[in-house]
Amino acid sequence: MAEESDLEKTESASPRRLEQAREEGNVPQSRELQTFLVLILGVGSLWLTSQWMVSHVVHAVRDGLVLERRDALDPAAMLHALGNLSSDGLLAIAPMMVVLMIAAVAGPLSLGGFNLSTKAISPDFGRINPLQGIKRVFSMHGLAELIKGVLKTLVIGSVSAWVIWRNHDDLMGLMSMPLDAGLARTGKVILTAALLLASSLGLLALLDVPFQLWRYYEQLKMTKEEVKQESKEQEGNPQIKGRIRARQREMARRRMMDAVPKADVVVTNPTHYAVALKYEAGKMGAPTVVAKGADLVAANIRKLAQENKVPLLEAPPLARALFRHTEIGEQIPAALYTAVAEVMAYVYQLNEFIARGGLPPETPHDLPVPADMDPHAATP
Repeated sequence: MAEESDLEKTESASPRRLEQAREEGNVPQSRELQTFLVLILGVGSLWLTSQWMVSHVVHAVRDGLVLERRDALDPAAMLHALGNLSSDGLLAIAPMMVVLMIAAVAGPLSLGGFNLSTKAISPDFGRINPLQGIKRVFSMHGLAELIKGVLKTLVIGSVSAWVIWRNHDDLMGLMSMPLDAGLARTGKVILTAALLLASSLGLLALLDVPFQLWRYYEQLKMTKEEVKQESKEQEGNPQIKGRIRARQREMARRRMMDAVPKADVVVTNPTHYAVALKYEAGKMGAPTVVAKGADLVAANIRKLAQENKVPLLEAPPLARALFRHTEIGEQIPAALYTAVAEVMAYVYQLNEFIARGGLPPETPHDLPVPADMDPHAATP
C-alpha cells in the first residue's frame, strides 16, 4: 500500500516542475477565452469603425460598378482599377484586422503569459501516434472537449437562428433598399449577431478558464517519489555532498596547519586543546586565531609548532576560553585582551632572550581569564 501511495500523484507541482513545463512550451490555455477575446474585440472594432467601413465599401462598390468602354479594352487600365478597388477594400477592413491580430496574440498571453519555447514547435512524432490519439479521444480531456464542442454548437446555432428569425423581414427587404441603407442595415444585423455570440461565448469562457487551470495543475501533480527525487537533484546527492564537505574540511585543515609555523605562540591545555595566535602591529587590531584544534588536531598543532620553533605556553583556562569563543581567522574577544597581552609580552621577552641571551623570562601563571569565558570554570 505504501508503494502504491508513492506512485499516486498527490503532491502539488513544485516551482521547478512548473518552470520545466514552461520551458517545454506547456502553459495553461483556453480556446474559449481566445475565441471570446477575438470576437468581442472584433465586434468592438466593427462598431467603432462601422461608418468608416461603410463609406469605403460604398465607394469601392460604386467605383467597381462603373466601367467605361475604353477601360474594358485596356488591360493596364483594368489592372489599375483592380488595384484601386483592392486598396479601398483593404483600407476599409484594416482597423478591424489590426484589432483582431492584437486579440489573437492577447488571448494566449492573458492566461499563460509570454513564453518563448522552441520545444513546443520541434517535431514530435508521438503526436501522430494513432494509439496515443485514440487514448486522447477517449480520455477525460476528450470527453470535456466533446461537451464543450456540443455546447458551442448549440449556442452558436441557437443565437444564429434567433437572429435570423428576429430579423427575417429586414433581411428579405434588403433587396429593395438603396445601397447605403442596405449596407447599414446589414452591418447592424451582423453587429447584433456578433455581440450576442460574443456574450454567449463569454459565459463558456468563464466556465472553461477555471477548468483549464485546474486541469493544467492536475496534470503537473507529482508523486511523493518524484518530490523526493527532485529535492535530491536540487540539494545534491547526500553522499556527494558529504564527500564535498569532507574535502572542504580537509582543505581548511591544511590551510590552518600551514599557518601554524607563522604563528607567534600556541596556547595549550596542555593536551586536549591547542590554539595558535598571531599578531602583526599596524595590520591587526588584536591578536588573531590562525589555528585551533582538540585532541588529535591539537597534538598535530603542537608537533608542528615544535618543529618550527613556535613557543608553546601551557595555560589551560586561556586555551579553553580561546577554543570555545573564537573561530579561525577571528580576533580574540575583548574580555581576553589582558590575558593574551601577558602571553604576547612573554613571547616577545622569550624571543629577545633567545636572540640576545640574558635572564629567561618568567612563565606567566594565573592569567586573568573571566570565569564566564572558561567552560570548565562556568560548570558548577
